[in-house]
Amino acid sequence: MSGLVLVRHGRPAAGWDADPDPGLDPEGVAQAERMASALAPSGPLPIVVSPKRRTRETAGALERVWGTTATVEPDVGEIPSPTDDLGARGAWLRGVVRGRWPTLDPDLRAWRDRVVELLVGYGGDTVVFTHFVAINVAVGAATEDDRVLVFRPDYCSRTVLDVAGGQLRVVELGAEAATVVR
Repeated sequence: MSGLVLVRHGRPAAGWDADPDPGLDPEGVAQAERMASALAPSGPLPIVVSPKRRTRETAGALERVWGTTATVEPDVGEIPSPTDDLGARGAWLRGVVRGRWPTLDPDLRAWRDRVVELLVGYGGDTVVFTHFVAINVAVGAATEDDRVLVFRPDYCSRTVLDVAGGQLRVVELGAEAATVVR
């Protein structure tokens, strides 16, 4: 495997509108272990991780297999919410994922641009543990699709991108699931 591999975190112990930073539930831990076994022969490669607990715990399985330490990068974190109120966050996110980037708040578009710029800067051969919307940002940029929700990456799915000429290109979409934005 070569390329930029975006791994969605394993299944969290709570939804986005129930806990601001949940870890993994038991199934999420098992998903992370299976993902690490699948990626083991490809490395070690640099690992980049969102600062959120569920991504750090997911990446931990691969760090142990490769004997490496991930670099924490806030710009591959989850989409920034305008509120800390958990109930309001859930409603806000459900609205955002139905939209298109050109119609969203300039701060969200700036976040999107930072995610794309950072990923392009890695150039490939890096594993990035991140979130549902950030993966959609990358795939949308690669396919020139301005929808916020381009596809539904499953927990611990691996989306592979290539970086050429300062552009992202989809090599392989990760497994999809019927993820419900809670």
